[in-house]
Amino acid sequence: MQIGIVGLPFSGKSTLFQTITKTHLDPAALTKSEAHHAVVKIPDARLDKCAEIFSPKRVVHATIEFVDVVGLKKGETGSTQFTTNFLASVKTNDALVQVVRLFANESVAHPDGTIDAERDIASFETEFILSDLGVVETRIERLKKQLMKSGDELSKRELPVLEKCKQLLESEQPLRVHDFSKEELTLLKTYQLLSIKPMLIALNLDESQRNDAPELVKRIAAKKEGKNTKLVSFFGKIEMEMSELADEEARIFMEEYGIKESALDTLIREAYMLLGLLSFFTVGEDECRAWTIRKGMTAQESAGVIHSDFYSKFIRAETVHYDDFILHGGSFAKAKESGHWRLEGKEYIVKDGDILSIRHS
Repeated sequence: MQIGIVGLPFSGKSTLFQTITKTHLDPAALTKSEAHHAVVKIPDARLDKCAEIFSPKRVVHATIEFVDVVGLKKGETGSTQFTTNFLASVKTNDALVQVVRLFANESVAHPDGTIDAERDIASFETEFILSDLGVVETRIERLKKQLMKSGDELSKRELPVLEKCKQLLESEQPLRVHDFSKEELTLLKTYQLLSIKPMLIALNLDESQRNDAPELVKRIAAKKEGKNTKLVSFFGKIEMEMSELADEEARIFMEEYGIKESALDTLIREAYMLLGLLSFFTVGEDECRAWTIRKGMTAQESAGVIHSDFYSKFIRAETVHYDDFILHGGSFAKAKESGHWRLEGKEYIVKDGDILSIRHS
């Protein structure tokens, strides 16, 4: 899973990237045109507890890739230009984090002159909608010409979906707000449309706004949150300083500033929810590991994530939920005696926190 971090110049986009990935870049690197990539382990206290119980040879966290997307620049008028390079880079991301500046800093002027979060959020939405509209209109025109020559079944199914998209985009609605069917999403996937991607809006505040933060977030969220669009806040400068500390020092730092969880934890939790993801575990003396799947996946499909052979040769899944496992002292035998350990078939829907052991031929 790849999450792109986007934002207007001087919004704190690269600060957030460095904070959550702990990749402190040289200032010169930030001025280059190449995107920065980093793979981050997903923190999970449940996996850590399993590792304490089994003392395995390996502990493997689920991972997520963050990309500091580049390509935005100032135009001749001083306002931000959404370049072709930027829009092309965003297309490869599974979801987006838009960093929006709420802090004031006279030494670093906002590219559009004033601090206005709602305007900045709308600027991205407008560009994504216009980009998608261009793609959709071009494809519709080609499909209609194609259908005049032959009655291709795929084209017949695809055309009404694209026409639905065109109607939404022309009404200035991002595609992520619409409930597309699984088949429709499959048809649309090849176009890498921008406004259909889940969006996490991250408001960047400074220390002086700590007391005002809840009301600021509430006001903007009331206007900008919606289906597949979530809003969070963070204190960029404070988080950057905290990321350079040892774990215990960082914990004390968070307590002093009233920060309940780090920017990384917040982003991962919200990104998982937006993308409809969850984690299950495989545990033992050799390895304790977290696996990422989409909500609604069956035991057989989840087994296929571990290994393709496990899908085709699936028999049963030995299953116990993490909470029940811990309730019984980390003992499979006691969980079995209580009825919490079960054998599930291929159609069982895996839940977040399930511990699975796959039986296969």
